[in-house]
Amino acid sequence: MKLKQLETLLGDLQQFTTPKVFYSVELEQYPTGPHIASRLLYTAENSFDDISNKVVADFGCGCGTLGAAAALLGAKQVIGIDIDPQSLEIASMNAEDLELDIDFVQCDISNLGWRGQIVDTVVMNPPFGTRKKGIDMDFLFVALKVASQAVYSLHKTSTRDYIKRTSLRDLNASSAEVLCELRFDVPQLYKFHKKKEVDIAVDLWRFVPKRSQVKDN
Repeated sequence: MKLKQLETLLGDLQQFTTPKVFYSVELEQYPTGPHIASRLLYTAENSFDDISNKVVADFGCGCGTLGAAAALLGAKQVIGIDIDPQSLEIASMNAEDLELDIDFVQCDISNLGWRGQIVDTVVMNPPFGTRKKGIDMDFLFVALKVASQAVYSLHKTSTRDYIKRTSLRDLNASSAEVLCELRFDVPQLYKFHKKKEVDIAVDLWRFVPKRSQVKDN
């Protein structure tokens, strides 16, 4: 599948327009646009062969854009995980509309309870940690524990040095590479947003977990 075709398909997916009020501050629910999502998954597949015929988990899947992209690129199995049941309802509808077989799990990532490296690849657009400090690293910590092959994640460019140092020193990463810098369009969704739209510089990272060639039993 070509990049433009993938982006077009993702652009037709339904997204939440109003984040869940109860979770809004902590979850930092922002839709992952088709431009960024398509490039993240296309790069993972065509540059590193980390998607097709692989078991892929989409952490904090929201409305399922990254997971849908993985399925469209031939993933063997896709698992979307999110704490918000309303987002998962939309994600399920999106998968159905595209006739994709995706498993969805309602769970807090920190309480996932998976043991060992039981998926090949994790893709995610975690909360940036703007409202709840450290939540981005909580996502990365779990992802690097359960992925055997690679973790692809978006983080604010301003945190680049910290992300690299911490992932290699404390979070089980054997390598941490910024693949490119992107512009993330954050729409005016929350009351504390003063502008109609803000562009945030984000890095697309590829992390390789330690023991990446061996899955735990």
